[in-house]
Amino acid sequence: MELQQNTKVNLHNGIKMPIIGFGVYKVEAGTETVDSVKEAIKAGYRLIDTAAIYQNESGVGQAIRESKVPREELFITSKVWNDDQGYDSTLKAFDESLKRLDLDYLDLYLIHWPVAGKYSDTWRAMEKLYKDGKVRAIGVSNFHVHHLENLLKDAAEIPVINQIELHPRLNQEQVRNFCRNQSIAVEAWAPLGKGKLLDQPELIKIADKHQKTAAQVILRWHLQNDVIVIPKSVNPSRIRENIDLFDFTLSLKEMKQINALNSNERFGTNPDKYESPQPE
Repeated sequence: MELQQNTKVNLHNGIKMPIIGFGVYKVEAGTETVDSVKEAIKAGYRLIDTAAIYQNESGVGQAIRESKVPREELFITSKVWNDDQGYDSTLKAFDESLKRLDLDYLDLYLIHWPVAGKYSDTWRAMEKLYKDGKVRAIGVSNFHVHHLENLLKDAAEIPVINQIELHPRLNQEQVRNFCRNQSIAVEAWAPLGKGKLLDQPELIKIADKHQKTAAQVILRWHLQNDVIVIPKSVNPSRIRENIDLFDFTLSLKEMKQINALNSNERFGTNPDKYESPQPE
């Protein structure tokens, strides 16, 4: 697949999703959200990823309206939080997210975490939202292989995507292989390892060779692994930098060097171990 700024991934239900998007986790509600999302859209991002628990959906919606970019050119994702999981409460939570965003539909709605004993009922509600045309695609977030296997036993719809923590220190090869075999796209949250990988000597060396930053090298590594990324920043120059990934290519040797950094190290919560996870 030739990678260009407008490259899109074909989800298994026929919907096309941009391969790079803008995440708003921990972006302050109000002006910071509005300004950063507008800056991202101006820079060329068309995928915006938010969630109910981020408490900034209203700002995302305001930025969309003020950007003047036609709605059909944008791809908007939100997620149902753990406390709202279950059939009826998921339907209600979706309507509330849509109202805060002031949109007629979502492009993608995700189960934020696999809450034990609830996510199957939550998925039935997601399937109804999809069947009713309120959302163009449905998926999951933070699902291990065993969560996906359990979900797929009774699912009428296969998730189009699994959004997971993924970066060079946590390459999630097992989950990625399972998803590939099920035609489930993979999307990385914290694709830069929450900034903890940017001083890695190997990455800096590769970056210098390409006259790029370590962050750009990491994001390019994701894209060449067919992983959708949603880097977050409120700094205008970094917002632009994070999408400036399409004028260089990592060699097979460089890809292998970055692959070798994997240590299965998480910077966020393990979906198997949380009791009350922090939102990611």
